[in-house]
Amino acid sequence: MKYLVTGGAGFIGSNLALTLESEKHQVTVIDNFSSGHLDNLKGFKGKIIKQDISKNFEINETFNAIFHQAAITDPRYGNDEDLLKQNINGFKNIIEIAENGKSKLIYASSASVYGNTATPQKEKQEKDITCAYAQSKLIMDEMASHYFEKMHVVGLRYFNVFGPNEANKGRAASMIYHLIKQLQSNQIPKLFKFGEQKRDHIYVKDCVLANILALDAKPGIYNVGTGIATTFNDLLKLINESLGTNYTPNYIDMPYNPKTYKTNTQADTKKAESILKFKARYPLKDAIKEYSGMI
Repeated sequence: MKYLVTGGAGFIGSNLALTLESEKHQVTVIDNFSSGHLDNLKGFKGKIIKQDISKNFEINETFNAIFHQAAITDPRYGNDEDLLKQNINGFKNIIEIAENGKSKLIYASSASVYGNTATPQKEKQEKDITCAYAQSKLIMDEMASHYFEKMHVVGLRYFNVFGPNEANKGRAASMIYHLIKQLQSNQIPKLFKFGEQKRDHIYVKDCVLANILALDAKPGIYNVGTGIATTFNDLLKLINESLGTNYTPNYIDMPYNPKTYKTNTQADTKKAESILKFKARYPLKDAIKEYSGMI
């Protein structure tokens, strides 16, 4: 099969591109390298195209499927108008390429659209948009819904993804990454008072699996999470256990607006399990142990 991965030098995109190639598919990566890095594609043998997909461009070949991972992903990106424009225009361009080439389209949505709603969070519930990034993803979901009857389009609403190749995301990298780095550097870990916030942490390898399963799923939007919410305190315990350390946290004041900061995330996974046939394979403890050995 021939596949195109947008944002293929980024975090999730590179993991996906490398996995698809390891399964003997012909993979092309497209990335503008604003946040993606060639280091994430070590060993990749396919074609790499440097291109900003939010601009007008042509690609003179067709693909069995397009995996659209490219986006400005940091919710704290400085220019909201520019973020919206780039993410939405990029999606418009990719929809057109997929439609013209009769390609299946799998794209990255985000659990950020749920904001501070009650957990577990379901695909059809009311949304709570707290930042421009979440707004861009909700608009993309609305755009995609107009094509569900016309073509194969699947949106994957990622929860809190962590794993290899996220280091270049900087401050937008996962809390797990930052805590591991703090403990490895013998720093006292910092948690927001008093560490009882919860997150649904999902390993990037499970996100890759969800993308592959989406090739044969009914068009629609699906949560991609574990369905399990873990407190920051318990997360630190797991990381301490993995690294053989025994650090206690320094609790700090919340630096973000409580109206926009997401206190709890947890996926309702019923739809994904029944229709997408996706269920996370990596328990958080096992994923942290594997990942901490890679950093």
